[in-house]
Amino acid sequence: MTIDRWARVGRWRTTLAGCALVLAGVAAAGFARAAAPFEDTIAQRVLACTGCHGREGRAAADGYYPRIAGKPAGYLFNQLRNFRDERRHYELMNGLLALLDDAYLREIADHFASLDLPYPAPLASVASAALRDAGEALVRRGDPAHRLPACIECHGAQMTGRAPFIPGLLGLPRDYVNAQLGAWRSGQRRAEPPDCMAQIAQRLSPEDIGAVSAWLAAQPVPAHAAATAGAPAALPLACGGVAASADAASGPGR
Repeated sequence: MTIDRWARVGRWRTTLAGCALVLAGVAAAGFARAAAPFEDTIAQRVLACTGCHGREGRAAADGYYPRIAGKPAGYLFNQLRNFRDERRHYELMNGLLALLDDAYLREIADHFASLDLPYPAPLASVASAALRDAGEALVRRGDPAHRLPACIECHGAQMTGRAPFIPGLLGLPRDYVNAQLGAWRSGQRRAEPPDCMAQIAQRLSPEDIGAVSAWLAAQPVPAHAAATAGAPAALPLACGGVAASADAASGPGR
């Protein structure tokens, strides 16, 4: 573990200690009242997640923290490992997950994947119809001249994902999609090599990214939208994250 990572873990422990002191003070102040029974459930333990990702993981109102409810379990597990192992960089997530083992990460992923919750209607798009049309063309047909496969080749014809490792792309705010594709282009977001999404993002122009995000964000999510079963027989690009997740899911304790 790097010095920086130990420092983050130290800060995380200090924060927890401070929280414990505050809770102890509250408990002492309310000693006369009967203590509520402790609910030792996974739903209770993941309240730290819903504090940012919204009630039941439905997404934060500001659009910065994405929806995690109903995402494929393998995909969620893979992203939790990426944050823990610092392939993805966000200090709060890196610190929270630094000491958690794969078994606990699977439990968290399975919990959120099991939630079937409605999506809100998409916000009215401020992008032009021409820009959305260009985005739809890339999503549905890709751009062979720039070696860009269609998004539907991996994420499914309805763009609701493929279980267990490929997420749906509907129901995400435009700014979030822009940020994640930008992070892949810059290397701030990574996956197990070969990193297929990094390759795709690096082939997209900024205009392409704006078009794709505009079209995706304008689409309503079907009721009870669920990832289709199984990845396609052959992905258009080798994706190490999918293969690594499959190997981990079939390993000990699974």
